[in-house]
Amino acid sequence: MTNSVVKEPSMLLQKDMISGHYSKLARAEETGNTVAYTFVPGNLTELMLAFDMLPVHPEINALQNGMRKLSGEYIAEAERAGHSEDVCTYVKCDIGMSLKGNIGPTGEKMPPPNLLLLSYTGCFTFMKWFELLRERYDCATTMLHVPYQAEGHITKDARDYVVKQLREVTIPALEKASGKRYDEDRLREYLARSAKAEDDLVWVLESAKHTPSPIDAYFGGVYYIGPLFTAFRGTEAAVEYYQALRKEVQSRIENGEGPLTPEGQMRDQRFRLVVEGPPNWTHFREFWKMFYDEGAVVVASSYTKVGGLYDRGFRHDPDRPLESLAEYCLGCYTNLNLPSRVDLLVDYVNDYQADGFLVNSVKSCDSFSSGQLVMLREIEKRTGLPGAFIETDLVDPRYFSAANVRNRLESYFQMLSQKRATAVTS
Repeated sequence: MTNSVVKEPSMLLQKDMISGHYSKLARAEETGNTVAYTFVPGNLTELMLAFDMLPVHPEINALQNGMRKLSGEYIAEAERAGHSEDVCTYVKCDIGMSLKGNIGPTGEKMPPPNLLLLSYTGCFTFMKWFELLRERYDCATTMLHVPYQAEGHITKDARDYVVKQLREVTIPALEKASGKRYDEDRLREYLARSAKAEDDLVWVLESAKHTPSPIDAYFGGVYYIGPLFTAFRGTEAAVEYYQALRKEVQSRIENGEGPLTPEGQMRDQRFRLVVEGPPNWTHFREFWKMFYDEGAVVVASSYTKVGGLYDRGFRHDPDRPLESLAEYCLGCYTNLNLPSRVDLLVDYVNDYQADGFLVNSVKSCDSFSSGQLVMLREIEKRTGLPGAFIETDLVDPRYFSAANVRNRLESYFQMLSQKRATAVTS
């Protein structure tokens, strides 16, 4: 593995965006900006921006720390403070970071929250996480309760229930924390920009239907979703980023090129995969290289849907601002029941002409990992394609066994090659 890392131009643009955001956060107290801590699934970025609030996403801080090899130290600090080994490692990384001075991933101090805004979308751990943060920061806390999609679709009652909370609970809490009045016309402007960026993101994700695929929709995909799923949705910066990304991918399609990886362009695409579950962040490049070495490109993934199922038709709608926000929260991947997840992944296998399906089961993430073996068997049954199952963790380096993961992947790709050879000779 070489030391130099090849990056797409859009990655460098995104890096500047993220660094700028963390710099704003570092200066928040001196500039008078109010800060809201929130989570990615079901986040209300446009609404927060309409109040001039700066969003902080604790799980983004955790994964960034994982990629920078800082998470192990923070997790150990949280465990010394009494947190169980079985607790979500995002939580422990975030708590450990706060215990050690709350220095963010870019080396700048994170501001304390003026408001903890929990949009509950399918992950019970988020609730306990915010209880811990409320104890630590003793600040205002508000919760938007989002009903689970038990019936497999968004009901009118559920949407109306969320809209009522937005009007009567969430917006008043944002007004009180920011000292500003709710301006629905301003919210509409943010939502209109969101829809533009969402159109371009969907185009990029669906470009993987081409052969060769110009993108990797899992490892590369985590970069593509970054601005839209976090602090930039609704901003002109996000619109410009996705326009630039779309042009970049269009150029690769026209030139018959594969995705850029840290090792360079993937030229030999032997296998097309659909992947379920989050990636491992502490060994992200090493994990990606295992796929690169086998010529395996991921053409669709569930993880790139945790912040919205835009490729299934949803768009933020400025003509229906609060209803649109409610539907967004209700429709996130982590808020879907298991049959709906299976349906989605089966569609991906078929629509993207995948050769196989892989589950990365994350030790400390029950929101994703519960039911994954059942999902795997059902997807195998419905597609007729073999699946594979590997186990890692989010940001705890103790639970990434490179040898074990590599062996399982090599065995799986060898099986796919044998099945392909058998099909050709039969």
